[in-house]
Amino acid sequence: MKNKLTFLYDGQCPLCLREVNFLKEKDKSKFIKFVDISNSDYSSIKFGKISYEDAMSNLHGILSNGNVIKGLDVLILAYELIDMSWLYAPAKIPYISVIIRAFYRFWARNRLKITGRGNTLKSCNSDFSKVN
Repeated sequence: MKNKLTFLYDGQCPLCLREVNFLKEKDKSKFIKFVDISNSDYSSIKFGKISYEDAMSNLHGILSNGNVIKGLDVLILAYELIDMSWLYAPAKIPYISVIIRAFYRFWARNRLKITGRGNTLKSCNSDFSKVN
C-alpha cells in the first residue's frame, strides 16, 4: 500500500524519536513512512526537495500527492492516520489552535537547546556534512 504520509524527523532528537517510536507502534496499517533526516544518506532530492536545514527547522511531511505540510499539521495528520485524532482535536479549535501552534513554533525554534544539543544546526550535526 502506498504511504499516505512521509514523516521527516530528526532521529537525534530524543523527544522527536520518542514520538516517532510511538507513531510507528500504532501505525498498524503502515500509512506513514518515517524518514530520519539525521541519517547521513538523507537526500532532499528524494523527499520533496526539503533541505536538511529546512527539515531541521520545522517538522515536514509529504503527502502521497507530493504536497508538503509543516509543523503541527504533520502531527495532526499522523494521529488521524493511526486513529488517534482526538489527541490533536484541540489544535482544530480556532482560539485554542492559535495557542497550540504558537507553542509548537516555540518548540521547533528551540528544540536543539531544550534537548541539550546546542543552539545551532551546526552544533547538533558536526559529524557529517549534508550535501543536497
